Amino acid sequence: MLLYYITDRRAFGGGDARQRTSLLRRIAHAARAGVDYIQLREKDLRSRDLERLAREARSAVRDNSAVTKLLINSRTDFALACGVDGVHLASGELATSEIRSLWKKCSDRESIIGVSAHSLTDVQRAKSEGADFAVLAPIFEKVQIGAKGIGMDALREACSAIRESSPAGRFAVLALGGVNLTNARDCLQAGADGVAGIRLFQSGNLRETVKRLRQL
Repeated sequence: MLLYYITDRRAFGGGDARQRTSLLRRIAHAARAGVDYIQLREKDLRSRDLERLAREARSAVRDNSAVTKLLINSRTDFALACGVDGVHLASGELATSEIRSLWKKCSDRESIIGVSAHSLTDVQRAKSEGADFAVLAPIFEKVQIGAKGIGMDALREACSAIRESSPAGRFAVLALGGVNLTNARDCLQAGADGVAGIRLFQSGNLRETVKRLRQL
């Protein structure tokens, strides 16, 4: 089961400096707790501030885990420059194949590329273009005005289609959007390879959350 923490420093209290400190502390904690992936998703930061945060986040992860992978949202240039493990692409951005080709030209490190998906078509496109996984959302709830949850049937359909066309372990589908400790089991039973979330990993006792998820 893959666990995918998406960051949101604005959810922490206090001013900018305090939010930054709280986020880096949570990232370190997530790495120690055994979260598989951390997506640094601070889209409002200026380039200089994002680069600094990415480097600090990389240190926080590597100082606390040998297995947790850090990805930067959309900014492949920063992912390469800061030495993190990969990038997460929004639906409709450059094709994964183009990003992977660019990465290989600029680095001898292996890249991890995840893609946001909102439909079966998006998931299939991500797989065909060579992504490592797709994060399908929103499953249970609205994530923005006018965006309704796509539901368990859509998750089940996407996972089933991928299983029929891809060997196990070659491509993963993660469930995002209102996922919690109560309904995470439903996502796995629908075929998801793991779960993603902001509040799921950014609130409460993270070690206990990871432990309970691993027991599902």
